Amino acid sequence: MTPALNRAALSHPAFTGVTRQHFAELVVELAPRWEASRESDRTERRGGERRRAAGAGRKPKLVFTDRLLLTLICLRHQLPHAALAELYSVDRSTVSTAVREIRALLAERGFAVPDRPGLRLRTLEDLFAYAEAEDIDLRIDGTEVQVRRPQAHRPGRKAFISGKKKQNTIKTTSFSDHQGRILLSGIVRPGRMHDQTCVRSEGIAGQFRQHPGVKAEADDGYRGLANAFPDQVSAPPKKPADDACDGEKRAWREAKRRQSSARIRIEHTNAELKKWRPLQRFTGRRDTYAETHAANTGIVSDRSAKRPSRRRASTALVPVRTMAR
Repeated sequence: MTPALNRAALSHPAFTGVTRQHFAELVVELAPRWEASRESDRTERRGGERRRAAGAGRKPKLVFTDRLLLTLICLRHQLPHAALAELYSVDRSTVSTAVREIRALLAERGFAVPDRPGLRLRTLEDLFAYAEAEDIDLRIDGTEVQVRRPQAHRPGRKAFISGKKKQNTIKTTSFSDHQGRILLSGIVRPGRMHDQTCVRSEGIAGQFRQHPGVKAEADDGYRGLANAFPDQVSAPPKKPADDACDGEKRAWREAKRRQSSARIRIEHTNAELKKWRPLQRFTGRRDTYAETHAANTGIVSDRSAKRPSRRRASTALVPVRTMAR
């Protein structure tokens, strides 16, 4: 197959995970940045500006469109670089270099904002400032991805063993709005670290302190955050004692159901992320996971941001009819 035929077949959404229109938009957005990055690297290696005319010299074996295409396939299906190299009759190192360059560009893009074309969130500060300005109720949850086990006798090897999954994992924290549209995902940490420890170490609690108008729904793992900010963070209520009365238990079940109904959107968001193979089980080097995660989730945010906003559904009980006395 020629490169042109490869490009036509491999650009199908089944391979890339994005529509052809979305792929074209990524080409327009990232091509100038890639060219500028290449020229900057060349200038640094030469120690000065180029002397030959533009276009002279050795031509790249893969044009930018093919580089982006191969990177999206790796991010979607985690295929071996050697297999992709056979499709274009190039060396495996050529594909690896292309994936490394384009993945970094995708990771730097940030997260698309619903109803705000051109605006992207990149940090926790951006997220909380946006949520407070737009009166957005956040949904917070952590998720785990299985990774390769570190080699024996290396320091910090046990840090990746998850107490919940009993596997070597990496944890990340995701934020979405009330419709499940992803706003930020990252804060990568070893699987052994608890969610509450991440809250203290990564500055999530500090952001709630700086933005008192931001409210959020979370699960049991963030109960400490809910205790520290009871007016801002909602977590499932504590289960009553076994000897509690039936009325108290029914009230607890109803309160838990309502809180779960408000929080379930972030679970759908994490499920959407798991459709990308590297976010199910990551087989690459652990030190590249953060960049891979940012690249994948940024692409997912492009699609979720296009979902139109709708009125927030209430989880309060509404009487259907008035009971006759």
